[in-house]
Amino acid sequence: MIYKMTEDASCCLQTTQTSTEIYSSWFTEGFVFEGLTCEAGWEPHGGNCYYFSTSKSSWTDSRRSCTDLGSDLVKIDSREEQAFLLGRVRDLMKDNEDRFWIGLTDSKEEGKWLWVDGSALDQSLSFWNQTQPDNNSPAHSAEAESDCVRMGKKGKKGGSDDLKSWFDTSCKYPQKSICEKTAKLSSCV
Repeated sequence: MIYKMTEDASCCLQTTQTSTEIYSSWFTEGFVFEGLTCEAGWEPHGGNCYYFSTSKSSWTDSRRSCTDLGSDLVKIDSREEQAFLLGRVRDLMKDNEDRFWIGLTDSKEEGKWLWVDGSALDQSLSFWNQTQPDNNSPAHSAEAESDCVRMGKKGKKGGSDDLKSWFDTSCKYPQKSICEKTAKLSSCV
């Protein structure tokens, strides 16, 4: 067991370390969290809360819906987070085109992919499907550039391309979405 005082020194968080990771990385994957909670309808994972919206809307409207909930479209920071999200998305997909918006866009500058927090996409942590990004929207029209990213891929799990499930498409194309926010400390452990 590891105990860590919260920043305001009001509580001590108890965590169980499952590997030999450095203590300063206690809030990353590999730990079991106690005392962190998510609101009803949100799913906890890795110190964050995720809301999988099955209502379809544009990327901009989906982002607005997330901010109304005190969150933003998801920013994927690890392979492990991608695996978790893709597993949940697969469970919610009705067909192969039934995908979910994530918080990645190149709407400010073509080919420069930025997360909703303004940080650049780390290419070593990108999960583009085969020929993606291809700047080809479902409408196939010149005015409908593919500046936003949706994730989801049906199919067999476990292949070498298993996590590669990002597709660029027009930001106007109605999709489901994933919102993300930091889990809250519920009480002292």
